[in-house]
Amino acid sequence: MATTSKNHRLGSRGQPEQTRAAILQAAMREFAQEGVAGARTDAIARAARVNKALLYYYFKDKEALYGAVVDQIFAGLSERVHVALNSDLAPRQKYLAYVAAHFDYIASNPVLPRIAQREWMSAGRNASPHLRRIVQRYLRPIFIKVSEVLREGIAAGEFRRVDPFQFVPSTVAIVVSYFANAPLIAMMAPGDPLSPDRIAVRRAAVLDFVSAALFQNANNSARKGAQP
Repeated sequence: MATTSKNHRLGSRGQPEQTRAAILQAAMREFAQEGVAGARTDAIARAARVNKALLYYYFKDKEALYGAVVDQIFAGLSERVHVALNSDLAPRQKYLAYVAAHFDYIASNPVLPRIAQREWMSAGRNASPHLRRIVQRYLRPIFIKVSEVLREGIAAGEFRRVDPFQFVPSTVAIVVSYFANAPLIAMMAPGDPLSPDRIAVRRAAVLDFVSAALFQNANNSARKGAQP
């Protein structure tokens, strides 16, 4: 019987969910580091502790594997942030809960921005075959929901009159940029920018920044809501 111990492979079709998850996790790291063109399926199979034949049993080729990785990333993000966006919280608390959920999801696996950036950079004539699906299935619904929260908060007098088409991308940028630029940050400041303590400090700073940029009377009671 196959085992998942450190010294054995997952090489069994009788463990489909566990084996598939191991392959996707290994593939995520390889694609983040090397891109689609540079990623090697034998390296992914080794990291996942499966043989290449089993990898191709689950995913017909490298492009299909990459597509599954991308779907897993953005489906996970969508699920996480919609918990906050579909809550009954007031607009201030709801927007900060959304920002916190987005931040925490990226913090749980900081290689994700590298894969996302590769997708965005592929837009144009040679666009990734996955880009339109990502936008339609995951990103557009999130954008629509976040925009609704902004408009609700503006109508209630809780938010400044911001343009969602400008403010939502700015929010995403402040959440993601720290993780995307972690190697550079590590060169500029001593210590590990991805340590739990540094991430906690960054999280608080992001929530404070969003509060100051969005909330009416941000210097007063609004900051009290910045601790979801």
